[in-house]
Amino acid sequence: MITRILVGVGALALAGYLASPAHAQETFHGYECTDGCSGHEAGYDWAARNDFTDERDCDGDSQSFNEGCQAYVEEQSDDAARNSQPDDQDDDKDSDE
Repeated sequence: MITRILVGVGALALAGYLASPAHAQETFHGYECTDGCSGHEAGYDWAARNDFTDERDCDGDSQSFNEGCQAYVEEQSDDAARNSQPDDQDDDKDSDE
């Protein structure tokens, strides 16, 4: 009887641990934050204020600050790549006319 109780309590404890989101790792634009994301946010904001386009500009003393800066640069690069792609849908419409 005691064995069943211990097994049941252990199973409930394990299920609670696995279901708990309290241990989830917080991220900032794909970079893992260790203690909140304030360092990442500061680096991102700094890069935005200075309109950085090159990751080599992200060379501070803090890894989280640098990763935030890099996140901004990567986002700008991704936006530029999306904006430079031709819009093929308009070409299809013109060929039907």
